[in-house]
Amino acid sequence: MLSGAVFAVCMAGTTLPTPLYGLYQEEFGFSELTVTVVYAVYAFGVIGVLLLAGNASDALGRRPVLLAGLACAAASAVCFLCASALGWLYAGRLLSGLSAGLFTGAATAYVMELAPPRDASRATFVATAANMGGLGCGPLLAGVLSQYAPWPLHLTFAVHLVLVAASAACLLWLPETVRERRPPSSVRPQRPGLPAQVRTVFGPAAIAAFVGFALFGVFTSVSPAFLAQSLHIDNRAVIGLFVALAFFASTAGQLAVGRVGVGRSLPLGCAVLLAGLALLAGALRWELSAMVVLSALVGGVGQGLAFRGALSAVAGASPEDRRAAVISTLFVVAYAGISVPVIGVGVLVGPLGLEGAGLVFIACMAVLVSAAGLYLLRRPVRAGT
Repeated sequence: MLSGAVFAVCMAGTTLPTPLYGLYQEEFGFSELTVTVVYAVYAFGVIGVLLLAGNASDALGRRPVLLAGLACAAASAVCFLCASALGWLYAGRLLSGLSAGLFTGAATAYVMELAPPRDASRATFVATAANMGGLGCGPLLAGVLSQYAPWPLHLTFAVHLVLVAASAACLLWLPETVRERRPPSSVRPQRPGLPAQVRTVFGPAAIAAFVGFALFGVFTSVSPAFLAQSLHIDNRAVIGLFVALAFFASTAGQLAVGRVGVGRSLPLGCAVLLAGLALLAGALRWELSAMVVLSALVGGVGQGLAFRGALSAVAGASPEDRRAAVISTLFVVAYAGISVPVIGVGVLVGPLGLEGAGLVFIACMAVLVSAAGLYLLRRPVRAGT
């Protein structure tokens, strides 16, 4: 589906800088803490869009919002192309977050609306694969181009600009699916809300989503430094592959929810996330590349199970007239997971070193996900409640 390809291109742009952070550190001379802050700025952009304009595509139409998202993606690529100081990186990441925030809900709805009714399940697969698969393709593309092609800090973003332009052309060709559009004044900030009947489900579901996103945040911001410093892997294509594996595994985990069921996928996702955290701790402690790969695969599957299970459980428990606000609240918590803990790791790197900071992070996340998993075992979530 063309709409799925457009979705993937935009999401790939948000993870392109991952294998390049080491080069930026050499170029601008900043610390590991700065890397985590540059990375986390992206999450603030996503959260801002979700809160301020999460319902924009329902009012204005899918194509105008998606074109705006592509414009932000193009502006982000230009910032990285022009980067001559740290401020350009902050601007590029913020614009990247804005593009992802505009795309996440609108593109998912667009892919499903363009599919024939008989292909509804296939459209859900395409939307899931485009989202997480696009995120995985970003570091892989950047790693290969920066390692084996000229202009390592520029060619990747030039290629992405070409892909964004092609995606814009595809969007202009595709039909609009929102029949009754409303004026821009109807787009209002969405206040997060939790009706009483959702709260018992929301707590453990949100914790599982938070931990899964936090694990991805550490993988995409700190793991390149760990691979280079501790495992002496400085091939950026390999680093990009390691990070991409986690996103590809998440796609598999999300697809497995249909077979496992929502009620079992949440506690199972928590258990698999815990195993992924344990493997990551082993990789940090014993400096084994095989354990890094396993932690990416296992943690990615756990994140996919937990997040799609959390989304399904929370949506099912929400009253129809409050569903969008509740789902927005879940996304805000999830994206907080790729900002606050990641910055915390960056702060701890100075006094504790990369290994010590990583182990503290893992211990905190393990406590959270264990508590959520145990609660879910005692009070299972039923689909549609």
